[in-house]
Order: sequence, then C-alpha cells, then structure tokens
Amino acid sequence: MTSEAYVTERPGRGEQRYLPIAEHGLIGDLRSTALVGTDGTIDWYCPGRFDAPSVFASVLDADRGGSFQLAADLPCRTKQFYFPDTNVLITRFFAEDGVGEVQDFMPIVEHGDARHAVEADRHRLIRRVVCVRGTLPFRARVAPRFEYGTQPHIVHVEPGQVVFESPSLSLALISSTPFECDDRDAWSRFKLSEGESAVFALDRLDDDVFPRSCPQREAHDELNATVRFWRRWLAASRYRGRWREMVHRSALTLKLLTYAPTGAIVAAPTTSLPEQIGGERNWDYRYVWIRDAAFCVYALLRLGFTQEAESFMHFLSDRVQLEGHGPSGPLQIMYGIDGRRDLPERELGHLEGHLGSAPVRVGNSAVYQLQLDIYGALLDSLYLYDKWGQPLSSDNWETVSGLVDWVCENWDQPDEGIWETRGGRKPFIYSHLMCWVAIERAMRMAVRRGLPADMARWGRARDTVYRRIMDRGWSRERSAFVQYEGADVLDASLLMMPLGKFVSPTDPKWLSTLDALGQELVSDSLVYRYDLHAHPDGLRGEEGTFSICSFWYVESLTRAGRLDEARLAFEKMLTYANHLGLYAEEIGPTGEQIGNFPQAFTHLALISAAFNLDRALG
Repeated sequence: MTSEAYVTERPGRGEQRYLPIAEHGLIGDLRSTALVGTDGTIDWYCPGRFDAPSVFASVLDADRGGSFQLAADLPCRTKQFYFPDTNVLITRFFAEDGVGEVQDFMPIVEHGDARHAVEADRHRLIRRVVCVRGTLPFRARVAPRFEYGTQPHIVHVEPGQVVFESPSLSLALISSTPFECDDRDAWSRFKLSEGESAVFALDRLDDDVFPRSCPQREAHDELNATVRFWRRWLAASRYRGRWREMVHRSALTLKLLTYAPTGAIVAAPTTSLPEQIGGERNWDYRYVWIRDAAFCVYALLRLGFTQEAESFMHFLSDRVQLEGHGPSGPLQIMYGIDGRRDLPERELGHLEGHLGSAPVRVGNSAVYQLQLDIYGALLDSLYLYDKWGQPLSSDNWETVSGLVDWVCENWDQPDEGIWETRGGRKPFIYSHLMCWVAIERAMRMAVRRGLPADMARWGRARDTVYRRIMDRGWSRERSAFVQYEGADVLDASLLMMPLGKFVSPTDPKWLSTLDALGQELVSDSLVYRYDLHAHPDGLRGEEGTFSICSFWYVESLTRAGRLDEARLAFEKMLTYANHLGLYAEEIGPTGEQIGNFPQAFTHLALISAAFNLDRALG
C-alpha cells in the first residue's frame, strides 16, 4: 500500500498548509508516538509519553504548532510504506535526478536489555536519510514549540548537536550534517549521492539523560534492532486467515498504543483532530478508556497475544475501588496512562485547530461521566483472558465479584452511554446490555472454574436485565430495539447484541433490528452511530460515520449468515483505510478520514470482524 503526495516549497506547504489526517503514518516506542506526513514532516510528537505536552503539533496549527521537516529539496513525488511486519516507517522521494528515502523509527529499550538501566528514559527519535539512486539534495528544519506552543525556548549550538532548551523540557538534535540556527529553529541543506546516508536523532533530555552521539553505524544497528523487535512481537500471532496483512497492521497499531511502563492502552495518540472539519467535536483521546482498552485486549487475545492482557490486568488491579468509590462506581470510565484519576479539560485558544477546527482541547471532562457499559466490556475481556490466557487469581476473582455485585445493584441507573453524550443521562439500552454481559460472563467463569459466587442473586439480576431490555428496549412501532427506554431512535451500538451473545443472531427481533439499522444508519457499508437530528446529543455540528460501527455491522451480518453482504461490506471498508492500512475514528462524507488518528476502536473492530468472517467463510 502506498500513497503519493507532492512536496511543496518550505516553510509551510504552500497553499496546502495541512496534510489530510490520513496522509500520515505512525511510529512509536511504547511510550509515545509521532505522526509522520507523506511529505516527510513530523506533524505531531509528544516526547516521553502519550499525554505529554507536544513539541511538534503542526497538525493542529500549521504556524504555531512546530514541526520537524525532512525532505528532498526539489519538487518530487513521495510514497510511504512500513518496513514489512514492523512499525518502522519509510517515506520515499522520487525525482528526475535520483531516489531517496527517510527511515523513521523510535528504538525500544526492553526490560532485560543491557541498555535498560541507562537508556530507558532517553526516548530517541531517529530519522535516517538514504540516497538509493542518483543524487538528491535534501533539507531539514527542526522547529520545536514547547508546551503546545506556549513556552519560549533558547537554542545552544555545540559540536555535532543542537540543544533546544525550554523551562520544562530540553531536546538535543544530533546530526551527521551541519546545521544553521537562529534563536528558535535549526536547519540544514545537504546533498547525498547513491549509497550515502545522513542521520538525525532527537533526544529528550533530563537530569539523568544527557546528549550522546548517533553515528551512522549505530543508527543502522538501531534500525535493525527495532525491526527485530517488531517482527519478534508479531511472530506470536496465531492468525493465518484472509486479510492477514490488514489484521496484522491493526495488531501492530494497537501495540503502538500501549504504554509499556503501566500496561495502559490509549484510545488514540492524538488530541482534537476534528470529527467534522470546522466543527467543535474535538476531543483528547490520549488516555485509557476502560471500554476501549478492554476491547483491545479482546482483539489481541483473539490473535494469541496474552502479555498485553496480563499487563492491562496489572494496570486495573490498582484502579478498582470497591469501597469508598465515587458516584461512577468502582471504576471511572477513563484514567491517565499512569493511572491518575483527574483529567481536567481545558481549551488551547492560541491554536487554530486542524484546518481551523477549534477548539483544541487537552484533558477530558468525560472522565466524570457514568457509563455503565464499561463493566460488560471489561468482564467480557477478563472472561476470555481467564479462558485463553492465564486463569484469574483468587484476588482478581474477589475484585470481579465485587464489580458484579455493584452492577447488580446499579445497572438500571440512567447514564451518559457509550457515546459520551452531553445532553443528559438516559436509560440507554446498550448500557443495560453490557451490564447483562458483565453478570453473564462472571457467572460463566464461576461455573467453569467452580469459583465462589452468589449465583442466585447474580442470576436474578441477569434475568431482570434481560426482561427489561426485551420489554422496554423493543419498539413495536419500529420493529427494532431502540437507543434508550421509551425512544424510537435507532443506535448502532446495539449491533453488539448478537456479538455479546445477548440474542441469537438469527432471532426474528434481531433480524428486524438489523434490517432497520441497515435502512436508516448504513450508507454504502458505512454506519452512523445514530441520527443526530432525531436525537441531539448536546453538541453542535455534524459527524461522519463511525468506523467501529461499520465493522460491527460486518460482524453482525456474518453471524446472521448473510456472508455475501458481510464480505462485500468488509471489502468496502478496507478501501477507506489510508495508504498504510490505518484508520481514524470516522469517515467523512466524501470518504476522507476524520477524528483522532489512528483510532484503537476501529482497529480492534477490524480484527474481530476479519476473524469471525474468515472463520464463517471456511
């Protein structure tokens, strides 16, 4: 998979100040990530950790955000791809006089590695430029803007390196080519002939991490080590079915969204990429949604990756508060990657937003919402971990029992629901559904392993939830299950009904619902979450189709036995991926990717849909 772009003169991108969201690839070191545009520019980077303040954020403000440009210094075509089976990104430049490429990666220092004690906090970003044919001139410009572009900095020039120093953070640029500097930026122009290369390494400095060189040989060795890491990790996959390349790319992407020090899995590595260009639906997704992370664990377990599930279990063990918890219950809907509970939301008014889509937000006030469905997502994943990974420990079972007891008492509370609406709490059917899943999966574990449980109480609660959904969630007028009790609005989240084993995929009521969803919310395989006009959610503007819902639709068709429809819808969805196989949160009206990018929700749903469709096709 490749994509073409045309490199324009810098600074800026000429009239095209912003690359489309989909015109980026992602690299990372299991602590933070960077977005690299098809023109060779790093448009987003938060050194050290996903939720750190950005130093490059030109994807959110082309003028004030900061960037790291590296490209051929003449008009040319570009193509971008991943080194096979890795997260090493290669951007190629094609011109009349030659061909060159930039190899972008972030080395990963693992526990047990001899370098771990001294290098674990370095967080190095390496850009290796190689001329593979002819002769090409290149240019580089490093323009950091600290603390989302709010902090001033100074520049120190030293032999072989440039240090950018701000009050909160310092970065060292180590280069094999000479740089010129002013009081904010550094730049270089150089020419390479066939076989020659240049290296740029950007280090995050602190009291324990000092600048060090990155000679050509070391950069080459680091590249090979990074390739080996990703290939070794991917080799654990047991998936051998159709669409293997897309499934494995999704798995590699989910792994990139893992914060190794704690086992946290972020929903996306970016903030405020808009759900509608020019709209206000711009959110910070660099945190751990219990729902998203639990679904990620489910998808990775499907492929045979158990370590991620174990790490997430450790993350959760310190988060659950069975006693003395707040109004949202024993779990919050989200946490910081270090487990912190407070994520205050604020707007960065000095940044214009992607293509003028303001506001830019950091933090997320949805942390205080009640979303009961998280308990079902979590318990479903724990059930599979207990079945396919490691049996839950006695302490973990006590935690599970406490969660289920709380769900039995609180499942019928109105909440904000899976879509985090800001229009008031309602008795959402999806929330009821996932509470049923939570209780039912815990009962399965108790029976299968003979674990102690108040089965009579749990069984009564489970059955009460089931009857409530069947009674108040079913609309005779619509001949379909609806969004919340008493409503006549459809909601794509209910595609989880057969996926969660609440209802048979061929039950007449479900098939009627599936047809209704297909008629009202599906557009050429793409699925809207709900009808915004029929059910305002407290926010202005429109949104695109939700890609997780589109893959849920594929899986629902599969389970209903409508395999031709399912396969066609799946193949259509694959055409909306970007050139690297990556997806944002949503698809816009003309097929463009919108929303935070790449989105864990979308990739985990792709894995599940591919797994089940491939198995059904035989």
